[in-house]
Amino acid sequence: MASNIFNRYIWLVDIIHRNGKITLNDINQKWIKHPMSNGNPIPNKTFHNHRIAIEEIFDINIECDLSTYEYFIDHAEDMERGGVHRWLINTFAVNNLINESHKLKERIVFENIPSGQQYLTPIIEAMRDGLKIEISYQSYWSDAATFEIEPYFVKVFKQRWYVIGKSDKVRIYALDRIKSMNVTTQSFKMPVSLDAENYFQDCYGIILGEDIKAETIKLRFDSSQANYIRALPLHPSQQEIETTVEFAVFEYRIKPTFDFIQEIFLHGDKVEVVSPESLRNKIIKTVQKMGKMYLIE
Repeated sequence: MASNIFNRYIWLVDIIHRNGKITLNDINQKWIKHPMSNGNPIPNKTFHNHRIAIEEIFDINIECDLSTYEYFIDHAEDMERGGVHRWLINTFAVNNLINESHKLKERIVFENIPSGQQYLTPIIEAMRDGLKIEISYQSYWSDAATFEIEPYFVKVFKQRWYVIGKSDKVRIYALDRIKSMNVTTQSFKMPVSLDAENYFQDCYGIILGEDIKAETIKLRFDSSQANYIRALPLHPSQQEIETTVEFAVFEYRIKPTFDFIQEIFLHGDKVEVVSPESLRNKIIKTVQKMGKMYLIE
């Protein structure tokens, strides 16, 4: 039920954003064609409750033009700039179109993110309501344990959802390692100084690397691979500082954490670490070790 309500919120945001301005009557004309509606329109009171919830969860304001009684997204241009707004539009605009055109379902293949199916919605609702959650958690390196956390924010990376929250200290928990979860009645206050975007500012993915400092890293990609890196930057700090016919050099301000180094290896011989020397040497040692594993005697 909670998941269904969450999807209704996203459907509303998408429909209003796609239409620019739209009346509640026109919204309902589209809604009753959607499988979630069961053929029933959205009651007026329910619609306005959804508007309030959408503002609280996503910081998206649905306003009404009283001269025409049309609803619109306030500052809709912000939804094109990134973050959760962009994610909602990119992901669920397609999803809604598919649900409205059943024949397309067998012709579109998505990446599966199983960890978000069961726990993402109640975690987001707990974040919205400022309530602690109790989780039974089984990491890869320790026995299962049950404890409470204050859910601060969530992040998706490499087909996995994570919740970042405080138990004894702020930690990162993979949703696919949660065995069970309950939302408690105990409230908490989100630390004013904690910001999700800044929290991972110097990170490539989900590894914080608290003992690792951010460095200026330069990577040289061959010309063919450089096109992909331009289209999908590895990190927000990415800058192209040198371009030739054969290659392009990109500069980053980032922590050389394990997941970033793994990303470098994913590009094989299409990339070379230019600097710093410490990272270059680390790559060399790993390559040499790999070479020994595949050495034919």
